[in-house]
Amino acid sequence: MDNNNYNRIVFRLCCIALIVTSMTFAIRAGILGQLGSEFGLTDTELGWVNAMAFLGFPVATMVGGIIYNAIGAKKLVALAFICHLLGLILTITADGFWGLLVSTFLIGFANGAVEAGCNPLIAEMYPKNTTTMLNRFHVWFPGGIVIGALASNFMSGAGLNWQWQVALILVPTVIYGAMLIKAQFPRFDTRSHSTSSNIRHLFTPLYIFLIACMTFTATTEFGTQQWIERILGSSGASPMVVLALITGLMAVGRFFAGPIVHKLNPTGVLLGSAICASLGIFMMSQAEGSMIYIAAILFALGVTYFWPTMLGCVAEYIPKSGALGMSLMGGAGMFAMSIWNPVIGSWIDTARSSAQASGASAEQIEILAGQAVLQNLLIFPIILIVAFIGLHLVINNNKRTEKCAS
Repeated sequence: MDNNNYNRIVFRLCCIALIVTSMTFAIRAGILGQLGSEFGLTDTELGWVNAMAFLGFPVATMVGGIIYNAIGAKKLVALAFICHLLGLILTITADGFWGLLVSTFLIGFANGAVEAGCNPLIAEMYPKNTTTMLNRFHVWFPGGIVIGALASNFMSGAGLNWQWQVALILVPTVIYGAMLIKAQFPRFDTRSHSTSSNIRHLFTPLYIFLIACMTFTATTEFGTQQWIERILGSSGASPMVVLALITGLMAVGRFFAGPIVHKLNPTGVLLGSAICASLGIFMMSQAEGSMIYIAAILFALGVTYFWPTMLGCVAEYIPKSGALGMSLMGGAGMFAMSIWNPVIGSWIDTARSSAQASGASAEQIEILAGQAVLQNLLIFPIILIVAFIGLHLVINNNKRTEKCAS
């Protein structure tokens, strides 16, 4: 078997591991209400449970980015498999708040290890079409969310409890674990890999700026999606169908990302994405019933390119930051969500209390609480519009300067 065949097998393995990652996001979003009811948790406590997934992720990407050059991608992905398996089993057997915290952290750590191992691996396997293959890899994050969201919606409708929904994720987990045993990962010339050199290139104004922006893009995307069941539960639209619609459009958009990125350049794509995301969240905060699906489409167009394009900016504008730069960029986004998840949960509790005090009906209380949270989340993409206008002007000005100098 030639190297191209080995690479294809490893690429498929990475995609299945990413499907596991995204299914954990989708199914957790779909079962939050069941977890709250079964264990008597407030939305603030559910926010802390959510936060563990987003905290485990950056811990793994930070550690994985540092040790990637030393141990290689295969061992990182193997670590992800062990943590996925253990975290899912502990979630199914959890008996309360603390059990959910620990198991969710392990799942988050596994998700981060997948990103830390697979992103630089794919970049090295496909040096001539890195952007295209990274986008094709990241198709399976929204793709897996579609699978998880539809499965959660169907299983909930069929009366299956949350434990069965979490157990479903074990199927692709076992598949990529079995593939790991036989897969032959490519070997690269490690002389060009230097973690110390990567670290030096992290302390630049552009990288620090991109890290800050990543915290806002991730919160815009995941802050809305991860709480969608609680935000839209009484809106007249099916939250899991909305999530499947958003992520389905994201998968299609990422698959065909190449021509769009080349035409607009990364900074132009990010600016357009921030504008669409702002409009989508604003419309979602005002709409009810079927109009929410229209707002969701606009929101999807906004968040589709955020994650892979932010990684692409690191690869294109700060290439010497290496695997560590890409890993920490993803970690920054998830770390931001670990901070904002409890805050979002408290927003829901506060908004619900205010609506109750005003004498609103039970259904109207939930609608008003969801709309209040969306209005708060709108702040993030609005800030990004300003930030990306500045980034677009600076990058284009630098390019013009370089052309004149040459």
